[in-house]
Amino acid sequence: MAKGLLMTYALWAIGGPVGLHHLYLGRDSHALLWMLTLGGGGLGWLWEFWKLPNFVAQANRVQGHKQRSGEEGIPPLSLIRFAAQVMVGIYFGLVALISLSSMAGFYIVGLPLAVGLGVLLVAAVGNQTSDFKNTLGAAFLTSPIFYGRPIAILPISVAATITAQKHRRYKAAVESEALSVRLYRLGLAFLAFTGPLAYSALCNTAATLSYAVETLESFLGWFNCLPLLGRLMESAFFLPYRIWWILVGDPGFDNSQEWEKLYEFVHGVPDEKRQLAYQALGLSEGASNEEIHRSYRELVKVWHPDLNRHQTEEAQRHFLEIQAAYEVLSQPRKPRESWSEK
Repeated sequence: MAKGLLMTYALWAIGGPVGLHHLYLGRDSHALLWMLTLGGGGLGWLWEFWKLPNFVAQANRVQGHKQRSGEEGIPPLSLIRFAAQVMVGIYFGLVALISLSSMAGFYIVGLPLAVGLGVLLVAAVGNQTSDFKNTLGAAFLTSPIFYGRPIAILPISVAATITAQKHRRYKAAVESEALSVRLYRLGLAFLAFTGPLAYSALCNTAATLSYAVETLESFLGWFNCLPLLGRLMESAFFLPYRIWWILVGDPGFDNSQEWEKLYEFVHGVPDEKRQLAYQALGLSEGASNEEIHRSYRELVKVWHPDLNRHQTEEAQRHFLEIQAAYEVLSQPRKPRESWSEK
């Protein structure tokens, strides 16, 4: 049955952020992407308003040529798809970092798998797809280079995206499946993504919230060398309040106070880390760089595992704490801002 443009717009308006219109058009990968990202943070859903006629025409064209073996040639390179693959790969990696980081071998198996699947999901949107094995292979090969570091998410996502783009191709035509089968498959994929995060949040709420904030702060810290881009990313995270204020105006209560608390909470994490770092090095807050270096060198000599073979485990623990504290205090301290100053 041919797809109708009016029905597509109706579903877009009613359940667009969860991909109802894509499900109607048979674009299951796009529907799943919207389910997991709430319509690309709402921005992708709004941007699609002008793309719906093209989606409907494409769906009807595919229905009329079911026996075709697929389009020939290589799809054109799309910078939008490339950027979306990198961002969704990072998003999948951050969610995995929050919910699965306690898993044994996470940085070798869990993280590259999550990032690679995010990249492949975007690669499969529309009439395109990519090579599964090569894309995941690039993610797994990149992961050990940055083992144990949250920043690994970025290079893994970039490497997987480049590989997916290199092996991009048109999808082969397949017979249409029953709606129940498609919903079953989408449901399993949705549960696989949200299940670990929901379990972590319900069973260990405080730790999950704390780790989520640390992960967010670490993610924003990637852009320290690019202040303008860092501000842009922060603005994106606090975009919901700004949109609410523009559309509704003064809602009758001071909702900005709640966002101020959240903003202060996120940016208060580095201050707490620095306080703990000073304590680990036996220094008072505000110690000079020379004092930090001297204390670090002295403590490293005292707690080096090779010099404490009679208490290896304790020495290893102190040694790692000292290394982490020195790394935190070696980073320049950014001036604090309030939400209202942004």
